[in-house]
Amino acid sequence: MNNAQQSRQIRIRRFEENQLTGAETDFVAIEEPLEIRIRGNAIAITMRTPGHDIELAAGFISTEGIIKERSEILEIAHCEDDKANDDRNIVNVFLHPAVKINLEEFKRHFFTNSSCGICGKATIESVQSLFPPIISNISITTHSLNSFPDKLRKAQKTFHETGGLHAAALFATDGSMIGIREDVGRHNAVDKVIGHSFLAERKLSNLILMVSGRVSFEIMQKALAHKIPIVAAISAPTSLAVEFATENNQALVGFMRNNKMNIYAGHEYIN
Repeated sequence: MNNAQQSRQIRIRRFEENQLTGAETDFVAIEEPLEIRIRGNAIAITMRTPGHDIELAAGFISTEGIIKERSEILEIAHCEDDKANDDRNIVNVFLHPAVKINLEEFKRHFFTNSSCGICGKATIESVQSLFPPIISNISITTHSLNSFPDKLRKAQKTFHETGGLHAAALFATDGSMIGIREDVGRHNAVDKVIGHSFLAERKLSNLILMVSGRVSFEIMQKALAHKIPIVAAISAPTSLAVEFATENNQALVGFMRNNKMNIYAGHEYIN
């Protein structure tokens, strides 16, 4: 489903220059539910933009600590046996038999939507017990960082069409973009771009995660799960994101606009 339709044409009327225009067409971003199953058991439902669902599922289960290694996944596939539902909106994760998980526990903790991510998540202390603080010697210049926003903006194809999607991208320290994904949910875009690299067994500890919106605690946690040392954003971070970054030796950069930025944590990584 990587070529899934991500926008839809609708009829609208505009109000501009103090008058209503005639009917015309416009594009809106598509939002549909995705149910993620593990071994046939539903553990989460997220409202997402269709496309790259396999990456989304892989990113979700790895950033939430359900698995740690690519080898633990045997297969991720859209369901084809439940004709009472829309098969495109259900993915099943098949894990290696040796992987032991408490499905009931995950069912209690995970329920997601496109705006807030995980609701009812366990405490920050439990998250930190899953993922140790960053140890990194990464270094990046402000000149290289400043090149990210324009590259991100130019690669946001569906956003240009609809104005309604978030984006997340992974960059190397030299400024090259490794990958980008868009979604109606900020956390979904992050899961997709991380999931893409995770499935390809790409090392993420020497990369930078950039997001088009604000940075919450959850996005910092997802970066920490894959040892990503630097998170950058077009918008601002939350107070909890700053605290989390500081405690876990992550760099956090925000308000990257007009050749300016604020460095909230991890100053030692940036020169």
